[in-house]
Amino acid sequence: MKKWSCVIPGKQGTIWEGGAYPLNLEFPDEYPTRPPIARFPAGFFHPNIYPSGKVCLSILNEEKGWRPSITIKSVLTGIQELLSEPNMMDPAQEAAYYKKKSDNEAYEVEVKMQAKLYPAN
Repeated sequence: MKKWSCVIPGKQGTIWEGGAYPLNLEFPDEYPTRPPIARFPAGFFHPNIYPSGKVCLSILNEEKGWRPSITIKSVLTGIQELLSEPNMMDPAQEAAYYKKKSDNEAYEVEVKMQAKLYPAN
């Protein structure tokens, strides 16, 4: 019950569309006082995903935006939003951050290739 396997669908009309991205949620014993840990597969390409796959999102950080009233639906929706709207002020992955910042077209190509690794159908 403390480890959930989820799938985040890429939002329609974004470069993430067509992908179904595997995500694990791990709930600490202190949940909901402490937030769950969200992880994509290691090496997931995104400016706000650490190389380990851990998601860097303020609502998942107890020192920033976490509140016990945040629902799991809000967490999953927030992660889905983060995919298509990365927070460039809080990068977690150097390669994706610099590619997005310096060559957005190449970034989009890489994201679309990643979507093919995790097809929705």
